[in-house]
Amino acid sequence: MGGVNPAGRTSGHQAFRRTVLNALPDDVQASTLLGLAAMMRLADCQADGAWHDAQGHFLDAAGIVEQTRQQVLDHTLIRRIEDARFNEEGLPANRKASLALDVPLTFRIRRRQLPDDLPPTWQVRELDRQTLEVTVPAGTMDVMLPETRQAQVRAAGQLPSGFEPSRLYRSVHHPRGLAMTIFAASDCLGDSGLEWDSLRDRLDPDQIAVYAGNSIGQLDDDGWGGLLKSFSSGKRATSKQMPLGYGQMPADFLNAYVLGSVGGTGAALGACASFLYNLRLGVNDIRAGHRRVVMVGTADAPITPEVIEGFRTMGALADDDGLKALDALELLTDADYQRACRPFARNCGFTMGESSQFVMLMDDALALETGAEILGSVPGVFVNADGWKRSISAPGIGNYISLAKAVALVRDMLGEKALRERTFLHAHGTSTPKNRITESHVFDRVAHAHGITDWPVVAVKAFVGHSQGSAAGDQLTSALGSFAHDLLPGIFTLEAVADDVHAERLRLFRDPLPFKADAAFINAKGFGGNNATGVVLSPSVTERLLTQRHGEAAMAAWQTRRATTREVAADYHQAADRGHFRARYRFGEGVLEGPELDVGRDEIRIPGYAQSVSLTVDNPFGRLDDEDDS
Repeated sequence: MGGVNPAGRTSGHQAFRRTVLNALPDDVQASTLLGLAAMMRLADCQADGAWHDAQGHFLDAAGIVEQTRQQVLDHTLIRRIEDARFNEEGLPANRKASLALDVPLTFRIRRRQLPDDLPPTWQVRELDRQTLEVTVPAGTMDVMLPETRQAQVRAAGQLPSGFEPSRLYRSVHHPRGLAMTIFAASDCLGDSGLEWDSLRDRLDPDQIAVYAGNSIGQLDDDGWGGLLKSFSSGKRATSKQMPLGYGQMPADFLNAYVLGSVGGTGAALGACASFLYNLRLGVNDIRAGHRRVVMVGTADAPITPEVIEGFRTMGALADDDGLKALDALELLTDADYQRACRPFARNCGFTMGESSQFVMLMDDALALETGAEILGSVPGVFVNADGWKRSISAPGIGNYISLAKAVALVRDMLGEKALRERTFLHAHGTSTPKNRITESHVFDRVAHAHGITDWPVVAVKAFVGHSQGSAAGDQLTSALGSFAHDLLPGIFTLEAVADDVHAERLRLFRDPLPFKADAAFINAKGFGGNNATGVVLSPSVTERLLTQRHGEAAMAAWQTRRATTREVAADYHQAADRGHFRARYRFGEGVLEGPELDVGRDEIRIPGYAQSVSLTVDNPFGRLDDEDDS
């Protein structure tokens, strides 16, 4: 797994550790804070292992942790938006106005700034080659007056301050979400401990697939956001904004610049459930035998004035007025913004977040053959729509079906006792009043059906916000962290469970909870009726299932090969913890356009790929004998 969100880097469980920091041993806390300080460029580790602070002064690791601890805590997770436009500077805007001119108005303007089409009553006189004088007669003139507006939403889950993924590779006007994609996919490859080119050479190139996207495309200024406002803002559209804005572009970037994959590709967009939709595509491909390795992920960077205003006008976001009303405050402090997201408590809306998360899926035989580290397994992802609805954004009934199916699968695989005592829920947990009622009711009804009386609920959005299509990726990677550390993150903003939450059979808690789990349910309830629930099994349960299928000898051989994988991954984690990231970005390498291929009846050979692409296809439709056309 790999990625980045407001809690930090995904690989090595760094981001997870940030969400359970106070429950960790002192040495693990210190290493987590040190890694975040390096990521945030508050400290630098030299090649010889010596640490320096941001001013270049030598300090040992303990000194760096002590010096930067509070800054790391204050500038990760949800916090006041650090973009100056959301604070003192104000959001740039324009206001329509009609000017009543009692006398003619005369002004000077550069030639290139004058519009091509002018009202016929305007008089233009040339002063020199660059400057014109324009006279507008008395009367009414419609204009757009520039202004700044005070932001009404000032909290968001932002990537750790100082970390800019675009600085790690040759990024040229890439939207933020795509820069995050490059980092997240590179982090995933590093975390795997496997050499990608060697892994690819073992396989038919068509046995690899990438399913990755996001929920709303790239809407910052380098993507569709800049394109759509180019006319009204007076700026030129660029040749990159249109293509780089598409929602499937994270997959395209992986194929073209990270993996060099010619296998399956695509993106399933399903609002807040997009990550699980793509995960489902990968799981189903592997189960059907169509692919052996699938990279699955999402990348969302929606913290822009326009996107936030869109959700605010829906009444979906926790704005400043709502937060003040919740706590009867006149002013909001930085500490208040850090508590903006309150799943299953008294709340007033969700908090926007940004994130990119990727996981590498393999079929079980290949995982054993390569000595892959097994972080868990996904036996199924269930997706169901809501049916008839009054409001397209309102919740409906589909989540009852998706969760119930997921629970039934775990019951059949692990048994009733494991389901009741060793599973937990990773709630969608958006922090809206509607969600806290409807999602808790789904949990309550399914728990009642299976006799579950104390089901632990994790709501990671309290820490990282709602990253839209990447939200379930945040949940899944957090669940993998829980398996590794036997800890469930608490809902630290949960001072009291709201009265309308169906909590009788749920365990809702504030502090990290020691818990040894066999399985987790990753739940998503997306706008439009996009409901999905994924099942993820723990590494120990997965290994027991693999032993049952492949035998003790195969597992012993895998463990021997895994030792090498772990050494390589540990080297990567050590470098990343020192702020030395290896973004894999191969622009313009190995480009092929078609004439270079060797196309045969049964296979296609591609220069640079060790294995050929088999053209043997499955035909379940029957076969007709050749007929004589004479």
